[in-house]
Amino acid sequence: MRFAAEPAFVLHARPWRETSLLVEVLSAEHGRIGLVARGVSGPKKHVLRAALQPLQSIRFDAVQKGELAQLAAAEAVDAAPLLHGDAALAAFYLNELCLRLAPRHVPQPELHAAYAQVRERLRAGEPLAWTLRRFERDVLEALGFALDFSTDDGGRAVDPAARYRLDPEDGPRRLHSERAGERRDTATGRALLALAADTQPQGDDLASLRLPLRAVLLHHLGGRGLKSWDMLGELGRLGAPGPRARPERRGQRCSSPAASGW
Repeated sequence: MRFAAEPAFVLHARPWRETSLLVEVLSAEHGRIGLVARGVSGPKKHVLRAALQPLQSIRFDAVQKGELAQLAAAEAVDAAPLLHGDAALAAFYLNELCLRLAPRHVPQPELHAAYAQVRERLRAGEPLAWTLRRFERDVLEALGFALDFSTDDGGRAVDPAARYRLDPEDGPRRLHSERAGERRDTATGRALLALAADTQPQGDDLASLRLPLRAVLLHHLGGRGLKSWDMLGELGRLGAPGPRARPERRGQRCSSPAASGW
């Protein structure tokens, strides 16, 4: 198979042998594709190396002969978002999620569109927690795992005042007891309804979505978590501020990923 001027987003690139890269990209028509980019470390190849950085939108030419395609050419379509601190770690998480969940060589137009959208939200500096919860919802939908966040597993409308676990197959499952510790992995009904309506929930409601959605994703990841989750957990255990986002205004404080609730 030949790819000619194929649009894609770069998810990951790592050195291979002495002068080459192994690159994973997400295209609309062919899904996730593995590329071998040979001879990219020379002094005249800096433009090509820049085009193969994560988050970059590219068009590429390649020939698929086996599991990996041989890259012939690639050019950047635009400038990738310049991210720092929390936002950079969020981008690493988004890319890792796509790498783990998106199968190779299966058309993914919905996922490609969702990635394009979240990329621009990161560029615009929109709130990270809400940006990630929306993308997690959109990834599940694009890959055929969509949940109806407005009705529970019995077909009843979600109660804004109740709390719910998220079953990976059946969706919201109402919590009927309030024993200590049982609320931790549950979302508020208000948060689920806001997610269904694509309206940002506030405060504790937004925070309540993180762990239930993570449990659903973990199910579809086959029970094996993500490196980005481990990184966030380690930052939290150490109490470290982590990499700080670059302030936009003089004196602006920047929170760590572990403290930001995403």
